[in-house]
Amino acid sequence: MKGLELSVAIAKILDEKKARDIKVLKIEDLTIVTDYIVIATGNSTTQVKSLADEVEWKLNEEYHIRPSRIEGYESKNWILMDYDTVIVHVFHPDARDYYNLDKLWADGVEIAVDLKED
Repeated sequence: MKGLELSVAIAKILDEKKARDIKVLKIEDLTIVTDYIVIATGNSTTQVKSLADEVEWKLNEEYHIRPSRIEGYESKNWILMDYDTVIVHVFHPDARDYYNLDKLWADGVEIAVDLKED
């Protein structure tokens, strides 16, 4: 599964679980670390954990893809999931505001994804 296809699948999984402010950014021309990032916000630490769990579970179940690493799972304020070509950031609202990855990666190309967001 290529980076764009994977990042769109992740965004849709997050949307189904009611994540907010979901963004998919193509950053392959800005860094060698990854090609895409997906940024999303949960309403609480419980939802942040639930969102990360759902992404991990669904990608493994449907595509047999597992992250190479997961960071921040204990704090549940910012969980980073590394799928090599896609890095997923699931934030608590305060952490998203504080770290402001949206501004840090503002030079990335935002990918339009058809989501059901409320």
